[in-house]
Amino acid sequence: MRSGGAKTGIAVGSTPPDPMTPDLISRGRFGPARFEEDTMRPSIPRRSAFALCSAVWLSLSFGCSAPSPEGSREVTRYDAKTFFETETVFGASFSADGSKLLMTSDRTGVLNAYAQPVVGGAPEQITFSETDAVIARAFFPEDDRVVYTADEGGNELSHVYVTEAGGEPRDLTPGEGLRAVFRRFSRDGETLFLTTNERDPQADDLYAYDTDDFERRMVFQNPGEFSLGPVSGDGRYLALHRSRTNADGDLFLADLANGSEPEHITPHEGDVSYTAFAFAPDDRRLAYGTDAHGEFRQAWIYDPETGEHEVLITADWDVWTVSWSRGGRYRLSAVNRDASTEITILDTESGRPLDFPEITGDLTGAFVSPQETRLAFSVDSDSSPANLHVLELGTGEVRRLTDSLNPAVAPEDLVDGEVVRYPSFDGLEIPGILYRPHPASADDPVPALVWVHGGPGGQSRHGYRAQIQHLVNHGYAVFAVNNRGSTGYGKTFFHLDDRRHGDVDLKDCVEARRYLAALDWVDGERIGIIGGSYGGYMVAAALAFEPEVFAVGVNIFGVTNWVRTLSSIPPWWGPAREALYAELGDPETDLDRLTAISPLFHAENIARPMYVAQGANDPRVLQVESDEIVEAVRRNGVPVDYAIFPDEGHGFRRRENRIENSDRIVRFLETHLRE
Repeated sequence: MRSGGAKTGIAVGSTPPDPMTPDLISRGRFGPARFEEDTMRPSIPRRSAFALCSAVWLSLSFGCSAPSPEGSREVTRYDAKTFFETETVFGASFSADGSKLLMTSDRTGVLNAYAQPVVGGAPEQITFSETDAVIARAFFPEDDRVVYTADEGGNELSHVYVTEAGGEPRDLTPGEGLRAVFRRFSRDGETLFLTTNERDPQADDLYAYDTDDFERRMVFQNPGEFSLGPVSGDGRYLALHRSRTNADGDLFLADLANGSEPEHITPHEGDVSYTAFAFAPDDRRLAYGTDAHGEFRQAWIYDPETGEHEVLITADWDVWTVSWSRGGRYRLSAVNRDASTEITILDTESGRPLDFPEITGDLTGAFVSPQETRLAFSVDSDSSPANLHVLELGTGEVRRLTDSLNPAVAPEDLVDGEVVRYPSFDGLEIPGILYRPHPASADDPVPALVWVHGGPGGQSRHGYRAQIQHLVNHGYAVFAVNNRGSTGYGKTFFHLDDRRHGDVDLKDCVEARRYLAALDWVDGERIGIIGGSYGGYMVAAALAFEPEVFAVGVNIFGVTNWVRTLSSIPPWWGPAREALYAELGDPETDLDRLTAISPLFHAENIARPMYVAQGANDPRVLQVESDEIVEAVRRNGVPVDYAIFPDEGHGFRRRENRIENSDRIVRFLETHLRE
């Protein structure tokens, strides 16, 4: 039975995408789409040739330099429960009158929807799921009804629900085996748009629901070749994306009013990626991102009436997203600047950026009230979890609405990471974020872990991660590397690992270990590797292909057999399959290479202890992947700790499971790395 009632940075001016769900904006098909591997940490959009909807940090160091110690000192040691009882919270929208914020919180241990008064005070709980995560999407434009999404046990088959505070939920997308995604409300509030793959598991169709009686009609039938993007506020236009490869794709514009064939709006030659951001307040022009003009993604705008394209925003880093407030007074944009988010809020009347109060941390997840009088946003940092704030645009007053950090944790015991760079095997500089335990010193060197993000194509970023803080608090240095192929460092860097996985990306991780070993405050004999999803693959690959390099491996739902994984892609990834094959390989035509890079087929080489964690409901990396690698490594007589979570999918959403997983990792490391 579905539970429906009884987590940026990340979306700027729009509803955040589904957590742990492939929203077809992600180049990395096997990493969590919204939350990172360990905690309910919002993830980022990957740069992608088949990206349609974009969702929405700087010191540099080179060679073997490292963060300066703050002074070796003793810190209070906490268990995982203490760190994970920090609240995960993120916002979705304002109520119609601007007095409340719809937010998602796991304060009960399970994600649910809440209405938070903007003047402060306790939030009102709207959904009451005790098992499955609920993600708040939006208040209705004219009343206090709420739309939210939920799946079952992490299976990623989300349904779209509507409820009122204290009321019974209504499933707008009933049925088995389908996946639905909330898109938006029309500007007049009379229509709700969502997509489902109920007609064809491999194609999302767009439906329009009347917000009074919820009668619906299909307004776009997907022929199967498109990923669906934003809908204009008047419901006339729909942006579409068609992938050719992981480096090349096109945008199309469907005029839903006349039902004509979608118009190809980005004809080009060569490899160029495009990402549809949002429609402008006139409901006609489409803002989009493209790397057609250099290494990094710029923001452009297209006018279907004139056929003209004009540049909107340029930067020395990727422009992540562009959106507008409902009335068009404010334009919000975000840039991914060296693993941090840089948001600009432009007052379109004055033409000047908004003067923002001084804030410590990364500002993410910003959106404006319907009256354009308030701005809601989140702020977090490596040592401070995300908290919701409201800015009164007229007076400049800022109110913090949540206090997410567990009061049992002393803030001074937490650690901030620092961006560093190191030369890899071929001289290429690889960026990463280095977390140094407070007690670490040349007189007291600590063990360390190379942390590999999900993906392929993800990015390790600044921001609070309970699992990293738990590890560092227990005396382990953590180096979160952004190996070649990671998002955020230009399209050339992004494609350097194409069809070279298990080779050049692994060599970058090996060089990260050497970088760590050269630091006088790291014990060079006690360095392991940890990662989830694609990062978990890198763990297994490191132990199989470089068996003497790392002392231990922590593999969290990692791919170990690319042949099986690429052959069992969930059907709702249909339009992106060819782009995925372009990066990794086609299991029918690249069998030998995929076998060669799959750790399972080389498990006899694994001689170092391994921890493996797996969700039983994972639709991306099937449990059999972990079952088989565990069995193979145990045949070698190598210690393996295997944790299966029966009520989780690809990414652990229930707090109790995240606590157990993190505690087991630390116990494993205490036995096999520290000793």
